[in-house]
Amino acid sequence: MLHKEEITSPYLDELKEHYHRILTLLGEDPTREGLLKTPERVAKAMLTLTGGYAMDPHEVLRSARFKEDYNQMVIVKDIDFFSLCEHHMLPFYGKAHVAYIPNGYITGLSKIARVVDIFSHRLQVQERMTLQIKQCIQETLNPLGVMVVVEARHMCMQMRGVEKQNAITTTSDFSGGFNQAKTREEFMNLIKRKESF
Repeated sequence: MLHKEEITSPYLDELKEHYHRILTLLGEDPTREGLLKTPERVAKAMLTLTGGYAMDPHEVLRSARFKEDYNQMVIVKDIDFFSLCEHHMLPFYGKAHVAYIPNGYITGLSKIARVVDIFSHRLQVQERMTLQIKQCIQETLNPLGVMVVVEARHMCMQMRGVEKQNAITTTSDFSGGFNQAKTREEFMNLIKRKESF
């Protein structure tokens, strides 16, 4: 959702030079045919994967903020995301589930997914990303409550270190009305339910 147009950056050439050097340090020959364009490809990929730094998630929510009397739970679940762990710069990926209880204002449903995209397109840890999504919605919409659950697989656990292929990490954060166990339970039951459309 963040990278439909051609990647441009004043740092592109400098990043290419660094990746050229990295290939050399790893024992590769960056002048061989298969690697000739690799520094540029990797530089563009990294600019895409960290494109969230250049975007304001609060502004995204404000751009589609509508007055509405609805005050029951709104849930956007199964939001796919990909991010880079800041410790090893390896991917972690999964699904985010977001709910809020409006307090006079709602936002466009796609904007919730955009907020997830923006925070995931930064160097991250899953715990902080979960908190940032919640805080952004709480601060911008001032709802009666927000809850975020993120489920992810971390390549730094699968490819290196403990090499546990099936481990899934779940994080959650909530505010306001979701401090009540009954409301949290309703949310958890709704995100577990399999829909058939």
